[in-house]
Amino acid sequence: MSRILIVEDEESFSDPLSYLLGKEGFEVEVVDNGLDAITEFDRNGADLVLLDLQLPGLSGTEVCRQLRQRSTVPVIMLTAKDSEIDKVVGLELGADDYVTKPYSSRELVARVRAVLRRQGEPEELISSTVQAGPVRMDIERHVVSVDGEQVLLPLKEFELLEMLLRNSGRVLTRGQLIDRVWGSDYVGDTKTLDVHVKRLRGKIEPDPSAPRFLVTVRGLGYKFEP
Repeated sequence: MSRILIVEDEESFSDPLSYLLGKEGFEVEVVDNGLDAITEFDRNGADLVLLDLQLPGLSGTEVCRQLRQRSTVPVIMLTAKDSEIDKVVGLELGADDYVTKPYSSRELVARVRAVLRRQGEPEELISSTVQAGPVRMDIERHVVSVDGEQVLLPLKEFELLEMLLRNSGRVLTRGQLIDRVWGSDYVGDTKTLDVHVKRLRGKIEPDPSAPRFLVTVRGLGYKFEP
């Protein structure tokens, strides 16, 4: 049974979340501040941490950094603002995923299961550096550069770009991309993929309105042209 540590100071979120995950078969522990989160993790550990970004005292970002110093435990950040997403999954933070409040029960459980499943998979013996065209990715350092200039990408955009670059010149279907980046348990629609592709184009394309590298293959999916 996987153990989940919920770090959330609002009972209106933590109570139903604890009940939901317990009903899904998870062992759940709830704390309402960052200091207790670190203490609880050091004492009893966890298989996954659901961490609110806005906490009293020790912030969610600082809790995440301290957890990363101790462990590779998966962390899903809970945030109430879309504008905080880049901060949540920024290079320096290392969160594995994020969920924006208010979230659906089905989506949250799917995200939790997907992250736990990925954590349990053996690490693949693959190159830590990928390059195609003007884009270069250092996977271990989570660094992306375009024509030598560094570009900051949130986690999902990074994972999406990595898959496209590793399969440079090949068409990847929308289903393949969603399964790999969001997990086969993902229950949202494919518009999420389109939004991330649009954001990526804005960061890697000379003219995002006329994509040269990240191209659409109508009726199928997307392809990275080196």
